[in-house]
Amino acid sequence: MEHKENKPEAKETTRIDAFSDGVFGIAITLLVLELIQILHSQTNDGLLNTFLHHWQSFLAFLIGFITILVCWINHHFAFEYIKKVDTNLMWINGFLLFVVTLTPFPTAVLAEYLEKEGGTALAVFGFNYFLISIGAYGICNYAYNHNLIKEEEREYYYSYKLIYRYAIFYTLIAFLLCFVSIVVPIILYTILFAAFASPVKFASGLNKIKLARKKNNKKHSVSNKNSSIL
Repeated sequence: MEHKENKPEAKETTRIDAFSDGVFGIAITLLVLELIQILHSQTNDGLLNTFLHHWQSFLAFLIGFITILVCWINHHFAFEYIKKVDTNLMWINGFLLFVVTLTPFPTAVLAEYLEKEGGTALAVFGFNYFLISIGAYGICNYAYNHNLIKEEEREYYYSYKLIYRYAIFYTLIAFLLCFVSIVVPIILYTILFAAFASPVKFASGLNKIKLARKKNNKKHSVSNKNSSIL
């Protein structure tokens, strides 16, 4: 009798969502631990002066928190349109979560070396953005190409895939600019935060542009066809 290999069917996304949410929560908790260390370095100048002396740590915490929050928002909506997962998608998601848990380290580097070696510190932090972009694109690209997306959302999800593809090149350029200037990358990262803070609006806007282009191309092709007939 011929033996048939039984492959596990692709699972629903509930468990991977729950696991990912837990990892995001842990990453944010690790950020807070850096702030607690400030209390151990308190001097005789008083608590207020200690806080003022470590302003970089508070700024880095805020940036790190926003980074993880924006990443979680994008992760949530990326999986909102995925109907099922397989082992490969779990590994790609694992890579993204690995980078997320790494975020407290570049945050600590930024806090410690912002004044001394601002460009290098920002580059370390910026490289983390680059890796996050790769992970996000990897999830969307794999899910789209392997029919893991809800059928009625495939066209819209393509725009999701595109925004993360653009983000890879965008964050790479910003990372390289960190070695030349500090101001320009900061502006670029601020724009990045603003754009990806609402990925649904970002993807919807891109989708509208794509549909408008398709409509115009269709009009031109019909017009050219009519002209050739005449």
